[in-house]
Amino acid sequence: MKGPLASVIVPVYNGERYLDAAIKSIFNQDYQPIEVIVVDDGSTDNSADIARAYKEIQYIYQPNQGPSAARNTGIAVAQAEFIAFLDADDIWMPSKLSLQVSYLCNHPEVGFVVANRRMSIEEGVKKPPWYREHLFEQDRVCFGPSAVVVRRSVFEKVGLYNPSFRYGESAEWLTRAKDAGIHSAILPETLLVLRVHDRNLTYHLDEMRSNILHALKASVDRQRSQKRREG
Repeated sequence: MKGPLASVIVPVYNGERYLDAAIKSIFNQDYQPIEVIVVDDGSTDNSADIARAYKEIQYIYQPNQGPSAARNTGIAVAQAEFIAFLDADDIWMPSKLSLQVSYLCNHPEVGFVVANRRMSIEEGVKKPPWYREHLFEQDRVCFGPSAVVVRRSVFEKVGLYNPSFRYGESAEWLTRAKDAGIHSAILPETLLVLRVHDRNLTYHLDEMRSNILHALKASVDRQRSQKRREG
């Protein structure tokens, strides 16, 4: 499928084990044209060599600042109206961009769109503390960055990812988008594979929960402040 340019931002930090498969899943998309931006967040492994092996990729290096800052760096240089993200350890289904960009083109009132995800535990990896069998038996809706395509205009209205959040940053951004009245949509298709391994940020469950609670409290405070102004 051909359509408007889509920018794909891949933040990576010491992701040499997974990065190549993630990149291949971008170039295997049945959608064109695509701009791919890999933001290396201070990797000390061979992530840079893997990214630079693809001449089509725009590679950016920055000192380690966390995934939010890396995504923000990518957004700043992205050229497209439609912006997508793929974490270096995730994989897209081939129709991911074509389905999501097409939906946004046909629904101008929608600011961003998400889809379902499938979870897969890497062979030989210990199950994470939050492991529940039912999470892996069924595909479920995912609001994480790898499942999202967002209009650039939404970031201009809502703001970028909060760099103080290294865990739970997507939830914090989503609360701001909701409070700003941004409309979203969920596609029924499974378009993402989350590879679970012993270096996932989701292993930091306690800090993630704390950050999400902080984001929810901030959302409640914003809504109360808005009601006071309207009252």
